[in-house]
Amino acid sequence: MSLRILAIDTATESCSVAVWNEGVVASRFEISPREHTQKILPMVKSALEEANMTLQSLDALAFGRGPGSFTGVRIGVGVAQGIALGAELPMVGISSLATMAEGVFRTTGIKQVLVAIDARMGEIYCAQYQRNDAGAWVGEDTEAVMKPEQFIEALQSTTGTWAIAGTGWQAYPDLKEALPFTVVETEITLPAAQDMLPLAVTAWHEGKATQVEDAEPVYLRNEVTWKKLPGRE
Repeated sequence: MSLRILAIDTATESCSVAVWNEGVVASRFEISPREHTQKILPMVKSALEEANMTLQSLDALAFGRGPGSFTGVRIGVGVAQGIALGAELPMVGISSLATMAEGVFRTTGIKQVLVAIDARMGEIYCAQYQRNDAGAWVGEDTEAVMKPEQFIEALQSTTGTWAIAGTGWQAYPDLKEALPFTVVETEITLPAAQDMLPLAVTAWHEGKATQVEDAEPVYLRNEVTWKKLPGRE
C-alpha cells in the first residue's frame, strides 16, 4: 500500500520535520535550541507544500518520543498530538537514539552504532544499536541514562567496529578513547526527522501506531526527576 507520513522531532537542540510520500522525502532541519515552538509549525507547512500534500492526505504522524531535553520532548509530543488530533491521524513514536542510528546508516552504511547524547547532570542518554538482515534496528532495550563511565563499563566485552553518533561524544571526549574496539566517528550528532521516516514506515507495517491519547514521551530518567517539572503532577 502507498504510505504518507509526517515526522516531527524537537527532542534535542535540533528542530526537524520530514514528509514521506510513497518513498519520496521532503525534509527541514534547523538547530535552534530555544525556538522550537516558533519554528515547528512553519516547517511542517513548508515540507507539506514541497511534497504537494495536506495534513488530510497523510496516513500517520511520527513524533520523536525522546529521550532528549524535557522541554524539547514535551513540545514535540504536544505539537504532534495537536496536529494528529485535528487531522484525525494515528501516531507513531520513534526513539531519538534509534533515529540517529538510522542517520549513521544513511550517511555511512555502517550497521553497528553507539549513540550517546548529553543528558546534563553528568550523564548521557545512550544505546547500542545493530541493524539486522531484515533492515530493522535491534537495541531499544539497551536505551538508558547513565554516567559515561558506566557506559564504558557496559561495553567492555563488545567487539567489532562501531560508529558513534550524538552529542555525548563531544561532551565527554575521553569516552571514545576508553572503548576496547574500533570506533568510527560520524557527522551525526543530533536526530533528524528524515531518519525517523524509515523507522516509522517499519513501525506502521508492524502495527505499532497508536491513538493520539496514547502517544507518550520517553524520558528514561526516573519518575522522581521529572515529576517535579511544571505541569506534572
